[in-house]
Amino acid sequence: MSGWLLRHVQSALFAAGRLARAPVSTAFTVLVIAIALTLPTALALGIHSVRSSTGEFANAVDVSVYFKRDVPIEKARQLAASLRQRSGIARVEFIAADEALKQFREQSGFGAALDVLEGNQLPHALEVRPKTDAADPAHMESLRRYIAAWPEVELVQIDSDWVKRLNAILDLLRRLVLGASALLGVGVLAVVGNTIRLEIYSRRAEIEVTKLVGGSNAFVRRPFLYTGLLYGVAGALLAALLAWTALQLLDAPVARLAQSYGSSFRLLAPGWRELGILLGVGALLGVLGAWLAAARHLARIEPRS
Repeated sequence: MSGWLLRHVQSALFAAGRLARAPVSTAFTVLVIAIALTLPTALALGIHSVRSSTGEFANAVDVSVYFKRDVPIEKARQLAASLRQRSGIARVEFIAADEALKQFREQSGFGAALDVLEGNQLPHALEVRPKTDAADPAHMESLRRYIAAWPEVELVQIDSDWVKRLNAILDLLRRLVLGASALLGVGVLAVVGNTIRLEIYSRRAEIEVTKLVGGSNAFVRRPFLYTGLLYGVAGALLAALLAWTALQLLDAPVARLAQSYGSSFRLLAPGWRELGILLGVGALLGVLGAWLAAARHLARIEPRS
């Protein structure tokens, strides 16, 4: 083992030993870090669950086609069949005028008023769902012009408002999570930095002796950096456990609520990828907080002449 690697191993073991000898203070520091990391982790996983659950619909845009009222049902069905053969079309649903009237009567509550009208005033219609890779604005405009050119068509309407609202809400939530993560990340830096500061001053005499015999600031700083690293990694592991526990407790109620709306939405537990990201963030914040505190306070400690 090279001397450089041996020194780092010694520093890491030294830092771990000091943390083990102060279990209560170590546990409290790790708990504070974990709580700060749990909230953005759980929120991010929640947003990821929503995006995964609505992935096939997030970019979906429906096109509503309304025929003129005098178009025969056979002709409307024929046009629907021809549209299904067009590339980029995922689904075409034909809605006959009688079926549309029945749905409107059941859902609107205006059944008595509809009975006053003479005949069925609703036209035949189509609900067209383009494929996801053909739902960009250029393809949608091309499809709209193609259908609108049919002489039997009265109106072509692109129903994309709900998609825009969904994406806007998810984007807003993502920005809120990023903002909360940044603020809580600063909090983690402060917690680690203050803990390292207290440890530095509790070992002031030892540090002065080390510097007196020729120890550099980098040498003295190394164990504190590993202390911050261990704090960050331990806090991240506990945060992952807390987030997983919270999501498991919420999963069943959320699933029941989603089922009442006809959805199969489920909360996703953190996987290996999410765990790796969380450990990396925790380690980075721990090392950075320790480095900032050590760089500031070690420079103020010099051996007495």
